[in-house]
Amino acid sequence: MKFFVTGVGGQLGHDVMNELHKRGYEGIGSDIAPEYSGVADGSAVTTMPYVQLDITDVAAVKAVLTEVKPDVVVHCAAWTAVDMAEDDDKVELVRAINAGGTQNIADVCKTLNCKMIYISTDYVFDGQGEAPWDPDCKDYKPLNVYGQTKLEGELAVANTLEKYFIVRIAWVFGLNGKNFIKTMLNVGAKYDTLRVVNDQIGTPTYTLDLSRLLVDMAETDKYGYYHATNEGGFISWYDFACEIFRQAGYATKVVPVTTEEYGLSKAARPFNSRLDKSKLVKAGFQPLPTWQDALTRYLKEIQ
Repeated sequence: MKFFVTGVGGQLGHDVMNELHKRGYEGIGSDIAPEYSGVADGSAVTTMPYVQLDITDVAAVKAVLTEVKPDVVVHCAAWTAVDMAEDDDKVELVRAINAGGTQNIADVCKTLNCKMIYISTDYVFDGQGEAPWDPDCKDYKPLNVYGQTKLEGELAVANTLEKYFIVRIAWVFGLNGKNFIKTMLNVGAKYDTLRVVNDQIGTPTYTLDLSRLLVDMAETDKYGYYHATNEGGFISWYDFACEIFRQAGYATKVVPVTTEEYGLSKAARPFNSRLDKSKLVKAGFQPLPTWQDALTRYLKEIQ
């Protein structure tokens, strides 16, 4: 199988390319930068074929994908700066990337009759209550621009294609770019005490583990909506921070606060990011390892 992967300069795209190389698949990576812009860690992604692509450019998407003729497109590219997406001068751009860009890719996938894997988010829901969200739940009520435009991307895929996987994830961490773990390690090294919210509940997702699952999916025709995070139970950001510092050997004290007490955030955040992953097992896919184990492995990668 030949794969085309968007957003390889990001956390997930980087790991998907490496997983493809590990399994002997042909993988072509793309992003908006002229050259691969992720971490130069010597891994396969830095040596695999790369194509510059602006997914908002209809003609460019059609030209590139038609030339590559992939069997599977793994669409990781997205606008993910949640707070910045709320800026009036950014909303149009965020929608052009998350919704329009996804539609552009889906249209060509339909023409080529190839599979598409779209990476989405728990932010498509309103984040209320305590029950884990079912992957086939259609009670969408996004709280912010990011969530709304990612939902529009989901609908673009589902309304255009039959051979698709829509995979919702949450609390992502990987080598490229920013994430909660890197932020905690940076501020934890500077301050003795930190305030972290304890009323937003979910489960982290390690892109290295997720990439394995996505390629597993691509090898099947078990299409549909799925939720995928690491196992290990539901936690708060406060719980996550405490475990990060424990495993990293930091003496930083973490003080639990409510979202309201913490303030600062421009975009509304979901309180309930619990995702029901039971559909994965029912479909015969191997669940991801625990987030605690993923954190241990990740810290060895970055420290």
